[in-house]
Amino acid sequence: MRILLVEDEPDLGAAIQKALQRDKYIVDWVQDGNTAWNYLEDSPVHYTLAIFDWLLPGLSGIELCQRLRANHYTLPVLMLTAKDRMEDKVIGLDAGADDYLVKPFGMAELRARLRALQRRSPLLHSQQLQLGQLMLDYGTATVSVPLPQGTRQIIPLTAKEFQLLEYFMKHPNQLLTREQLMNQVWEMEADPTSNVVPAQIRLLRRKLSDYGCHELLETVYGLGYRLNAAHVQK
Repeated sequence: MRILLVEDEPDLGAAIQKALQRDKYIVDWVQDGNTAWNYLEDSPVHYTLAIFDWLLPGLSGIELCQRLRANHYTLPVLMLTAKDRMEDKVIGLDAGADDYLVKPFGMAELRARLRALQRRSPLLHSQQLQLGQLMLDYGTATVSVPLPQGTRQIIPLTAKEFQLLEYFMKHPNQLLTREQLMNQVWEMEADPTSNVVPAQIRLLRRKLSDYGCHELLETVYGLGYRLNAAHVQK
């Protein structure tokens, strides 16, 4: 899942991004409202959640929410602010925010609020993604395969491997180019000329093979990559 984080306090923004990346979210962090709106309006990336600070350079978090709702975007939004009066909370919620978190806050509470937004959103309601024997669980941020005795074995994936496999599982049997994968699975600031995509796919393919998922990720030479759903059934 991909989050747009809009926070102009460098220390807080970096701390939130790092914490959420550990939870296997893809996090694009920007520090002003105008850049955030450009990401939302022009980017091909589909965000699943957004975190807006109230006071921002350029467009405020309130104005971002208002623009989202005026354009009929249903993106779930968590508003961060130091304003703790009831009147301010009403303003934020009326502008289109789905939840409201007052600074200072703990990262555990932030994670809990985001999980609650996921559960409430119709588009994000499912907490599991299953393809054949592979099960991706958003609640525990794990991927597992069944064992003969009826239990499941967790495949120890890094955050990026988890995100990459999630995208493949959402697009089984589809040819995905290197550029598509870079745009959808890596943060916006990632170097588009790097060799990170094939390197990560080699590592992911090796781990999947170690846990019985052989020949699952195919390389279509000169074109891209494909998850062969027929192999995930075995």
